[in-house]
Amino acid sequence: MISRRTFLGGVSAACAVSATETSAFGKIIPGSKATSTTFDAASLVDIRIGTGGHGHTFPGATVPFGAVQLSPDTFNDQWDWCSGYHISDTSIMGFSHTHLSGTGCGDLLDFLVMPGTGESKIVPGPRSNPDEGYRSRFDHADEHAEPGFYSVLLKDYGVRAELTATERTGLHRYSFPVGADAPKSGHIIVDLEHSYAYNGQSAVVTSSLERTAPDTLAGGRTTKAWGDGRQIYFTMKFSQQPTRVVFYREGVEVPAGTQPLTGKSLKCVLFFDTAKDPVVLVKTGISGVSAKSAANNLKVELPGWDFEKVRRDAREKWNQQLSRIRIKTEHETHQKIFYAALYHACVGPSLFDDADGSYRGMDKQIHQLQNGQRNYTAFSLWDTYRAAHPLYTLIATDRVPDFANALIRMAEESPAGMPVWPLQGCETGTMTGYHSAAVIAEACNKGIPGVDYERAYKVMMKRAMVDDYRGLGYYRSKGYIPCDLEEESVSKTFEYCYDDWSIAHVAKKLGHADDATMLVERSRNYRNYYDRSINFARPKLANGEWAGPFDPIEMGTTKKWRDFTESNSWQTTFGIQHDAAGLIEILGGQKQFLEKLDELFDQPSTLPADAPPDIAGLVGQYAHGNEPSHHIAYLYSYAGQPHKTQARVRMLMEKMYAALPDGLQGNEDVGQMSSWYILSSLGFYSVDPVSGNYVFGTPLFDQVSVQLGKGKQLEIVARRHSPTDQYIQSVTFNGKPYTKSWFNHLDIVNGARIVFEMGDKPNLAFGSQPADVPPSLTLESA
Repeated sequence: MISRRTFLGGVSAACAVSATETSAFGKIIPGSKATSTTFDAASLVDIRIGTGGHGHTFPGATVPFGAVQLSPDTFNDQWDWCSGYHISDTSIMGFSHTHLSGTGCGDLLDFLVMPGTGESKIVPGPRSNPDEGYRSRFDHADEHAEPGFYSVLLKDYGVRAELTATERTGLHRYSFPVGADAPKSGHIIVDLEHSYAYNGQSAVVTSSLERTAPDTLAGGRTTKAWGDGRQIYFTMKFSQQPTRVVFYREGVEVPAGTQPLTGKSLKCVLFFDTAKDPVVLVKTGISGVSAKSAANNLKVELPGWDFEKVRRDAREKWNQQLSRIRIKTEHETHQKIFYAALYHACVGPSLFDDADGSYRGMDKQIHQLQNGQRNYTAFSLWDTYRAAHPLYTLIATDRVPDFANALIRMAEESPAGMPVWPLQGCETGTMTGYHSAAVIAEACNKGIPGVDYERAYKVMMKRAMVDDYRGLGYYRSKGYIPCDLEEESVSKTFEYCYDDWSIAHVAKKLGHADDATMLVERSRNYRNYYDRSINFARPKLANGEWAGPFDPIEMGTTKKWRDFTESNSWQTTFGIQHDAAGLIEILGGQKQFLEKLDELFDQPSTLPADAPPDIAGLVGQYAHGNEPSHHIAYLYSYAGQPHKTQARVRMLMEKMYAALPDGLQGNEDVGQMSSWYILSSLGFYSVDPVSGNYVFGTPLFDQVSVQLGKGKQLEIVARRHSPTDQYIQSVTFNGKPYTKSWFNHLDIVNGARIVFEMGDKPNLAFGSQPADVPPSLTLESA
């Protein structure tokens, strides 16, 4: 099993320094101001948020859920450069076409392009001395980033680089220096060896490169990094015909005419007469299928060279996506954090098919989509099933069927079965559980059409009932996974419980009542881990005895392997999302449960030396920087004290997010960190996403409108005397008094209006009655 910690064991996990407001991008240039008829949401996005600290986001150009992420690479190794960029850096290696957003492992960085003047060099050189290679120094004051566009001045060359993108193509514009003292020529290096490093070296296994026309390069490569055997291809055109092209293989110049080239290290340098025309544009189509298919993507999506039109179109696509939620607030910082979060939530999953409907499957073969279908990749499922995918069922309902169907196809095509963390035709196997089941089941339970749930059920049940997969055999036979036989045993069991719960919903919807009953009962296997004498979940041996020695802050009972996945017993004890009532009972009832939950937040924030860096954003032993904690603050509502949820959630929104480059207290994780903020700021959260239930927290904004698609709208109003009023006094739902601390997706899917009356002191009566608490372990919710 690959967890983020074990993957990082093979690469350097050094962390970058944090960045502050002084190391920000140049000021965001606003577009047209919002009026009663227009809303330029893109002007509200500060893309620098998450590019510092441990956020692992990138600042470059992409469109919503696009296949291309054209962005600068400042370094290609170590943990805080998983996206290829960190705001602490002062030099740029070049601009590559694919990037990961906020992940805890690194990969991609395909097909680097870098302009230059003077002597051409074919190695990037170290950050400590950019002069040794083609790197260039830069200043953040000379950077500009907005949705769909990025620009920077490369100081060593005097070249202004500008980037924009369509779904499957990237467009570069390089403005070389002009004037009497300017160089007479410029050059552009294309480096196919450049990648995210694997064990400190290039991840490229083999590559190909050829000049298919005077102004065109084409090729591809296979890499072995996080994704093992990943294949990616490109076709690249230049607006000027180069005066000379020099190819290199394994660092040695290759005689003209030796094409196509193959090898691990392929590069070329193209020279241009920049005195005659100082602007060179480069357009690149990418494909998982072939260079020919990449050329067709260029032909379909980017036939011309109108950079400003592509930039406008990209911004318009972002405005259409971002304007699906409009907020009203006097708090500028909250607004800035919110729209950066909404932007990051819509960067991935990313498109992974071609304009003709072809795509490379998890079996490494080429497949053809049916008309109108789309294929996606980069599903960070262990993270995103919790809040990002529930968010998509509200604001990206048009994409949800394609997300679900892509996961179903992967399960059928992949030798590994149900997707866990799929990346461009590869199963990385990263993290525990198989939460593609949760994403598909949520769509099913929420009644989203256009998904083949019968096919989904077959692959789900194969994993749940047949596959000998990461301890599932023990889970089925013993009701728990022994910690002396399987690593991360406690977390795996808890994850399988939730996946059983997920599949049970699909079983019920499809009329398999017996399966549903069996799966619901098996989803209670988590109970086998609770030692009631100490009120903690703890690992258990194959002989049924408790493992020891036990300390709730430790990662496990032995150094051989861990018993918990990126968490400890404190966090895992509260790791039940679907059966909070059962958790309350097993921890001794409502009073003891609430005391234990308070104790979690009030503990010293002490972790052992071997704790992974993902356990971040600590409040006591609650870790907001990592996903297992994300639902925990909402558990108070299940025990009849939603006012404590309201206070905790408001505190987390204020303390764990900031309008700074290091404003995230953990990895962005392809939208999950941001989606927690988005949903929580609206006033509710998906503790148990598959059920379709949302639990009230505390609304952050005075007024919100959410476009649900097909003309339906969710309107949220918070009436308060002071901006700091965080406690719900009362709620009306569609004009009627509402006493529950939760609601269901079906209550809002056709449009709704929720009005909160807020105050500075808790209303202890609201949501306190047994009839008003959120349900647990019921298939009747949606």
